[in-house]
Amino acid sequence: MDKISKALAKLTEKEKEAIAEIFVKIKAGKIAGLDLKKLKGYDDIYRVRFGKWRVIYRTEKGNKIFLVWFERRSDNTYKF
Repeated sequence: MDKISKALAKLTEKEKEAIAEIFVKIKAGKIAGLDLKKLKGYDDIYRVRFGKWRVIYRTEKGNKIFLVWFERRSDNTYKF
């Protein structure tokens, strides 16, 4: 089991629904209303904040989106 699957398993049903909605919005390009921020030092990596959770993803040309990291906020969240 990878880290993303483990993090998703720790969520409550309500958190899972909210995170699923965030994934759908990112994929559809409807990022208005999300707490989205481009990470310093990267041109194509962004984070979405959802309470104590962070969704970090990378974009590529052609509107491809890759989930990089997903976990609770900690001192090591942005070290990948």
